Amino acid sequence: MAKNTLSSRFRGVDIDEYDENKFVDDQDEAAEQQGPDACEVDDLIRQYPSDQTRDMMTAFQIALRNPPINSKNPAVKERAQAVVLRVLTAFKSSDMEPAVKSLDKNGVDLLMKYIYRGFEKPSDNSSAILLQWHEKAFAVGGLGSIVRVLTARKSV
Repeated sequence: MAKNTLSSRFRGVDIDEYDENKFVDDQDEAAEQQGPDACEVDDLIRQYPSDQTRDMMTAFQIALRNPPINSKNPAVKERAQAVVLRVLTAFKSSDMEPAVKSLDKNGVDLLMKYIYRGFEKPSDNSSAILLQWHEKAFAVGGLGSIVRVLTARKSV
């Protein structure tokens, strides 16, 4: 029988490192995580009637670029949500499906995060538009996308 059973020298791995309840303060956020460029998106939305789908697809891609997922600043997250909501509400119904199909799995999940965030604070007619986007995103991402978004620890 071992003489010293209270010794922890036999451990090769620190199991406390993998405890999900252990709080670790994240590093300062990088400059690239400040959200999408609102000026560039607004310029593309204003040009929308002239070159229909190309400008909106570009605005859609830019709005979903650089999401502030790791940011702890609520103002940055609100600005990013406002930019994405402006883009989503500017789309025509016929252009929604090609836009969602142009995204990869992570892009669809990010879009779902913004959709659910938009449901939290509805504005004029935004719920109806977000429901249309949700239908298109669900058709592409499936139930797995919804589960991943609802169980994600980091939000937009």
